[in-house]
Amino acid sequence: MAACATEKKVNGALKRSVSSVFPCLFILCVTLSALHSLPALGQSTSPVFACNVESNRSLGTLGFCDTSMGIPERVADLVGRLSLEEKIGLLGNTAGAVSRLGIPKYEWWSEALHGVSYVGPGTRFSSVVPGATSFPQVITTAASFNSSLFEAIGKVVSTEARAMYNVGLAGLTYWSPNVNIFRDPRWGRGQETPGEDPVLSSKYASGYVRGLQRSEDGDGDKLKVAACCKHYTAYDLDNWKGIDRFHFNAVVTKQDLDDTYQPPFKSCVIDGNVASVMCSYNQVNGKPTCADPDLLSGVIRGEWKLNGYIVSDCDSVDVLYNTQHYTKTPEEAAADTILAGLNLDCGSFLGQHTEAAVKGGLLNESAIDQAVSYNLATLMRLGFFDGNPQKHHYGKLGPKDVCTPEHQELAREAARQGIVLLKNKAGALPLSAAAIQSLAVIGPNANVTKTMIGNYEGTPCKYTTPLQGLSAWTSTNYQPGCVNVACATAQVDDAKKAAAAANATVLIVGADQSIEAESRDRVDLLLPGQQQLLVTEVAKASKGPLILVIMSGGGFDISFAKDDDTVSSILWVGYPGEAGGAAIADVIFGSYNPSGRLPMTWYPESFADNVPMTNMNMRPDPSTGYPGRTYRFYTGQTVYSFGDGLSYSETHHNLVRAPPAQVLIPLEEGHLCLSSNCSSLDAVEENCRGLAFNIHIRIKNIGTMDGRETVFLFSSPPSVHNSPRKHLLGFKKISVAANSEAVVKFRVDACKDLSVVDENGNRKIALGAHQLHVGKLKHSLSIRV
Repeated sequence: MAACATEKKVNGALKRSVSSVFPCLFILCVTLSALHSLPALGQSTSPVFACNVESNRSLGTLGFCDTSMGIPERVADLVGRLSLEEKIGLLGNTAGAVSRLGIPKYEWWSEALHGVSYVGPGTRFSSVVPGATSFPQVITTAASFNSSLFEAIGKVVSTEARAMYNVGLAGLTYWSPNVNIFRDPRWGRGQETPGEDPVLSSKYASGYVRGLQRSEDGDGDKLKVAACCKHYTAYDLDNWKGIDRFHFNAVVTKQDLDDTYQPPFKSCVIDGNVASVMCSYNQVNGKPTCADPDLLSGVIRGEWKLNGYIVSDCDSVDVLYNTQHYTKTPEEAAADTILAGLNLDCGSFLGQHTEAAVKGGLLNESAIDQAVSYNLATLMRLGFFDGNPQKHHYGKLGPKDVCTPEHQELAREAARQGIVLLKNKAGALPLSAAAIQSLAVIGPNANVTKTMIGNYEGTPCKYTTPLQGLSAWTSTNYQPGCVNVACATAQVDDAKKAAAAANATVLIVGADQSIEAESRDRVDLLLPGQQQLLVTEVAKASKGPLILVIMSGGGFDISFAKDDDTVSSILWVGYPGEAGGAAIADVIFGSYNPSGRLPMTWYPESFADNVPMTNMNMRPDPSTGYPGRTYRFYTGQTVYSFGDGLSYSETHHNLVRAPPAQVLIPLEEGHLCLSSNCSSLDAVEENCRGLAFNIHIRIKNIGTMDGRETVFLFSSPPSVHNSPRKHLLGFKKISVAANSEAVVKFRVDACKDLSVVDENGNRKIALGAHQLHVGKLKHSLSIRV
């Protein structure tokens, strides 16, 4: 999401500029957003709400203030009282006040990607609430593969958001999470996503949304806060080699759209009951997503039955008119987006041009009534029209409920669960605190604070840097090695001396927002600057084991370190949040047994050299040498693969309950597939009844450390409809004590889990031989008619 945009005069008119200065301006705008309407630092204000009958008793006679009525009736009553001008004033993110009806101005734009954020004008910090719990960036949390953790984090974030709302520092509507597929390793926003797999992304999306939204009083129609899944759809390019998101047309096959890009959004709406979906800047197959009635009214509202509102990414309507020139007039842009199904504009474009669209006959007022009704219904579900929120269910929440010890401990636990051990030569890790009298801590990310929390951040409760975390265990000697992650010139000599004098060395390198960020995609997959030189030279000089720690959102080609015997261990920690340094130390010194797994493929540099970021196809094309994308389709070499990760324990898997070797689908007499060789059947209810079975796996920890095991169930389907090479059916996170065992149970629905999407976007039961695998276990299963 763009916080703001630059403008310049072209032919006498103001036009949007998407020049290379945008990243700096974005940072400035984020800062200004944090300062928006900031009261005096020590001042606590009141929450913003409507129907304040305590100060105006006459409001109690209005139907929309009557909490005994249903929400549709209350909304209809309110919309019927509004003038056209007042309705249009409710179409932008800064919704105008309707003072005559006791409705104050409301700011829709707040963010909570991995904690309450100061990005967006709806939320701010002050001395009353100086910070909020900053959890790991989403890509790190996704690496935990722990569905219950996803929801637990959302619940904490919504509690802190409500607490801040009650003292006038936050809103109730949060434009999070980002559930786009991490299709290309160069994407600067991949860090915000749950990774490359549709199943993982779907489970993260619905889990985090439930944590944010679920009302704790048991009323399913009420919302604790309102979440928003973004950026719909096929959005995963920001600014790559001069091609930017404002101009990019994503050419996507129907098969890839329904098989890869859409599932997380579908899960948000259907499984998570999300209150909002945000359409993106880019076009999909020639149409701006915010003006595509098939994608908005057809799919989100029609097929998935969204109970909420559809919002544009910030200034997207302006972009489709002024930058993409999709319509001839601004009035047409306003009409097209509203008629397509857009309800709320992050920006001022609809506020400026909708009235002219109505007067010009492009739009009926009834369409505006409908758009406004979805917005107002969301606020009704949040209790915005129920009077003083301090007297209702969440009214007792306040500053005491932000940054609690329990919340901060969850941030540390989430970071620990997301850390991935990629290499551990000869059991170099964990280090023994008793044996390590001195530890060299080296690298441009060894003593960072803000880098650890990634983007769309808030002010954290506190920071524990990697250096601080490691220093709590033993004596340390810190050398940065590089002045920053760009590492134009590595200070190798001092780093080598420190490594040569220590019992062990921890070298922390990687990226930050200057390397990968919104509006900033990478052009290669190499460690920046002279970081590789620093790693290689320090590894040679290190007297003891060298532990390489990669802090980044996306993967790197670190083949040189993977293959270097002087690099003992490699950890990827993503952006691990406010407690990241403590979590890293917990893993390195063995008080926590790592269990994270990579949520995305790590490609070699040749991928970036040969594959344009603009190619949206997931499936390989042998005729052109295109290798495909993600573990599901990619045919090339990898540095590390999706799901990779080690632990300090060794586990064995045994199949306790196997599925049948053959699944027969009964067909009605005369069905075409009884007399001909069909490769697939429609995955429809009549073909799917009773086609489900259980798989039970016994996990035995034969190591000496208690640990958690991430268990994956994959399927390799028959080669029909360009099906994936393999795909994830499910995952479970379990605790297994040393020399103990546990049983993991999977329920597999043959039609849902063993189906594939065909070339037309239809789900099909693939007939033929399927292979299920968990770890090294494999089980063959045949589906026949």
